[in-house]
Amino acid sequence: MRLALHEPDIAGNAGTILRLSACFGVGVDIIEPCGFAFSDRALRRAGMDYADLAEWRRHADWAAFRAATPGRLVLLTTRGTMTHTEAEFRADDVLLLGSESRGAPDHVHEAADLLVRIPLMPGRRSLNVAVAAGIALGEALRQTGRLPA
Repeated sequence: MRLALHEPDIAGNAGTILRLSACFGVGVDIIEPCGFAFSDRALRRAGMDYADLAEWRRHADWAAFRAATPGRLVLLTTRGTMTHTEAEFRADDVLLLGSESRGAPDHVHEAADLLVRIPLMPGRRSLNVAVAAGIALGEALRQTGRLPA
């Protein structure tokens, strides 16, 4: 199982997701371009001391990501057709998140195998991308028996 960030805008969120990945033992894919200066140093600063413990890959663009990443694409989106608790996750899933400012574009929605949403109170637009990643990853790991002991 992996997390993937499509053109993230905020280094702090990317760092939080690197920390999440280190703590739960899942890899991260960062699909460029990013909305921040991308450097190992910037990600280490954002991810604090956990960034070095995370396994992550950088992809120049969507096409490079698709060519290098097997597994089922599960897009977390407000346009999801099922909730994260209704979805049946698999061990080879790639949980994909759009950018903070734009979400995921139509071509990413079309490429996804599964569109999943996290239910919110009426009138609420969306969650922070790192919070959404944590909620969905926790459920996916629980379902697949991969939560750390």
